[in-house]
Amino acid sequence: MAQDRSGRAERRLAAIMAADIAGYSRLMHADEEGTHARLTTLLGDAVEPAIAEHGGRVVKHTGDGFLAEFPSAVEAVRAAIHFQNSVRDLAAGEAEDRRLVFRVGINIGDVIVDAHDIFGDGVNIAARLEGIAEPGGICISSSAYDNVRGKVTVEFEDLGMQNLKNIARPVHVFAVVREALGSPTNADSASTPTPRWSIVVLPFSNIGGDPEQDYFVDGVTESLTTDLSRISGSFVIARNSAFSYKGKPIDVRQVGRELNIRYVLEGSVQRGGNRFRVNVQLIDAETGNHIWAERFDKPVADLFDVQDEIVSRLANTLTSQLVEVEARRAERSLHPDATDLYFQGWAAANKGITLEYMTEAYGFFDRALTLDPSNIEALVGKASIDLGLAANHLVDDGAARLAVAETALNRALSLDPKHARAHMFLGVVQIYSNRATQGIARCEQALALDRNLANAHGFIGLGKNFLGRGEETEAHVKEAIRLSPRDIYAYWWMVFVAGAKLQSNADEEAVTWLRRSTEANPNWPLSHFLLAAALTLTGSSDEARAAARMGLALDPGFTLRRLRSLGASSNPTFLAGGKRIAGAMLMAGVPEG
Repeated sequence: MAQDRSGRAERRLAAIMAADIAGYSRLMHADEEGTHARLTTLLGDAVEPAIAEHGGRVVKHTGDGFLAEFPSAVEAVRAAIHFQNSVRDLAAGEAEDRRLVFRVGINIGDVIVDAHDIFGDGVNIAARLEGIAEPGGICISSSAYDNVRGKVTVEFEDLGMQNLKNIARPVHVFAVVREALGSPTNADSASTPTPRWSIVVLPFSNIGGDPEQDYFVDGVTESLTTDLSRISGSFVIARNSAFSYKGKPIDVRQVGRELNIRYVLEGSVQRGGNRFRVNVQLIDAETGNHIWAERFDKPVADLFDVQDEIVSRLANTLTSQLVEVEARRAERSLHPDATDLYFQGWAAANKGITLEYMTEAYGFFDRALTLDPSNIEALVGKASIDLGLAANHLVDDGAARLAVAETALNRALSLDPKHARAHMFLGVVQIYSNRATQGIARCEQALALDRNLANAHGFIGLGKNFLGRGEETEAHVKEAIRLSPRDIYAYWWMVFVAGAKLQSNADEEAVTWLRRSTEANPNWPLSHFLLAAALTLTGSSDEARAAARMGLALDPGFTLRRLRSLGASSNPTFLAGGKRIAGAMLMAGVPEG
């Protein structure tokens, strides 16, 4: 073992590469001499020249692979991409069951140096990363990723925290995306790109084994397939294809390859006594990693009602989950297209209703439309931001923003008359521009196209309040919350109820709803301003002034003049209540403007 002058073992920081052949034992069993000869050829003709070209050295061979070190993670990744592509090309003419395919792991770590070997946790982690890489793939640690990000011409897939065998702490892992390396199993044929928002709902498992429960289990699967198909831009595998996997052992990555989809939703149902439990999980079909899981524990009552509730909640949650996942993919893209930018836009908008987030989202949607002026999703997204800026009184030109949004949404509906969210947002524009009756009808039309559009229920409740029927608002909002209890916009719906309560002088109830709203999202200015009004009306003046200050800290440009500028309703009952609310805001310290 090499030592320094003090007699201590020599150590250095290095980029470590570990690689092996996938399925080597099977290949050796089938043809020992032929496999060894092909491996020797690949190492000599493809692997070792690539390592040397990028400044690395092979430390040792390991029978079915090798260990190498490099002065930088950038050169290690470049070398791996270089030889993986070379190996793929050299093996292109071979039968698939004889083809040699490398798996590669790369890590940066402090190593102990020997004359013919290197040791340490850095080496062990690289070896474990190799073990979880796909055949033909490359996995790298976060320490390596931090060094190569933006310096190599490939994209990476975030695999999240991984528990690696005999490694004490989880390691954050990234993988070079499959498209950068070609297909290891069919390199000579063009591959069909996997649709971004592509998913299969696998038949749920009936854990209890009660055959009478099968109809419920299959019903959940079929309903989810149908309802997810209604989500604009989704690609959902048909029921018949999904049910071909029923009762079979499942490898989600194989399912992903066979169906050319990105996501797998699977679940189980178990009944015990008068209750049953439904477990559901969303899995990335490319990596096999779990993205999200949910559990429902329900009494056995009307199974069809329960089935509808489960399906609605899952459809709503999956929409937001998939937006987040696709937005993270898009962030890693060196050359984002219109769809990438669309997902990033919604991810920004979903962070909260503030001028900062809305402006960020607007920029993404605008860039998407520059790349593809006919992109309906980006068109609807941009219109929703104009609407949101106006409806939340974040800008001074609210009426003009509503007009721009209405033009864009009418154009979107001319391109796709069944776009549910375009109908809903157009309805909201109408509600906020003194056409609540038309807006409610438009939101109901959106629900006819997509029954799980929880937001539409909330806006119908708002429209009822604008018509002077605030006593009906709470029921609509509760239906929205029932469909999507953890919805990212639930805090907005709560304010709809609070506004209706203030209109009817139920000020204590308004305070309760507004506290719920500010707890759900403390960064939304309008909820603080309304809370200031409600607290003023209940005699809590000090708290009211604190709430007004909080709102102004979030939106320093807010004034009562801006609040009144929209003219959302001319209903006498609504106007009288609005005057009372505005007066209370003024007493709490909200400026007139």
